[in-house]
Amino acid sequence: MMKNNIILSFVILSVLAVACGKADGSGSSTDSGDPASTTCAATEQTVTTAVTGTAVQAKFGTKINLTSPADYAGQSVPSYITKCNGAGISNAKATLGRVLFYDKALSIDDTVSCASCHQQAFAFSDPDISSDGVSGGKTGRHSMRLVNARFAEEVKFFWDERAASLEAQTTQPIQDHNEMGFSGQSGRGIIYVCLRGHCHYRSAAAGSPIHFVRSIQSFDSKYDTGITAVNGNHNAQFTNFSTDENAGKALFTARATFDAAGNRTGGGAGCAGCHRPPEFDIDNNSRNNGIIASFSGSTDTTVTRSPTLRDTVNASGTLNGPLMHTGGFTSLADVVRHYNGGINNVTNLDNRLRPNGQPQRLQLTDA
Repeated sequence: MMKNNIILSFVILSVLAVACGKADGSGSSTDSGDPASTTCAATEQTVTTAVTGTAVQAKFGTKINLTSPADYAGQSVPSYITKCNGAGISNAKATLGRVLFYDKALSIDDTVSCASCHQQAFAFSDPDISSDGVSGGKTGRHSMRLVNARFAEEVKFFWDERAASLEAQTTQPIQDHNEMGFSGQSGRGIIYVCLRGHCHYRSAAAGSPIHFVRSIQSFDSKYDTGITAVNGNHNAQFTNFSTDENAGKALFTARATFDAAGNRTGGGAGCAGCHRPPEFDIDNNSRNNGIIASFSGSTDTTVTRSPTLRDTVNASGTLNGPLMHTGGFTSLADVVRHYNGGINNVTNLDNRLRPNGQPQRLQLTDA
């Protein structure tokens, strides 16, 4: 049997990277990757705007400069990163998007911002299982990490892919009754009322958060050092990896073979079939992963998406918050145990997790 701790060691190192930007919204995203251009390299889009900086300066002081914005579009992207689901980045719009992202005035009672649920210190996720909304409300699922959201083929967003694009996603939390509250229900205002009173948002408010989210990137892990040294070849032996780490990488990558009952008989663990290196993005044709619990206690089989595996852990080696849409997994060992033999055989279970019609049992052991 292959060892769980080998694959865990690889997964931890693969995704180890510190999320970019400053927690107070004052910093731009950065990375330390190969500066070679790629198909998803950010490109500056010229935007003419008459937005006044008075209200912005009143809230953020000198941290936000609308006349000379940070160079979000100029961030380097490693040459081995090729997947992309969005257009270029406007420095002006990304700057305005950062203002929006951290502004609690976008909630009905001025208590919740995007950053309340997507905290920079935790890879733009939440260390809590469920995030707090307005008036005692709670999010319906765990807050998804936003790091490297554009470096993927999947264009749909939310765990259940209900938003057809990032553009469609960005305003939905503002309009959610429990999250930011501008739902138009129970006497509450709608999103237009929210934006109408913010003069510094009027010109580019609708598109700005998209540019900021696109700018959040991270390529400074041990995995990135290793793949750069072998010219972008994920399957090569990484010279900075230990023997166990390279074995874990191979186990993560290789497909498994199964018998008629769904028991693994050889090969790897097949993780890369859905979480595809080097971006570690989710395959855009993926279906449910066999986790059907929900916060309400009912069954939820609609989840078909996940964030990138990058930045799952932080520089200290601890998780950037609980895992899965339920937030019910508190360690990478929990994840391995699920795919080892805890999969529910639901109707829309991904076929890669149902070999020969049976939920897979990887039969990985700890020793």
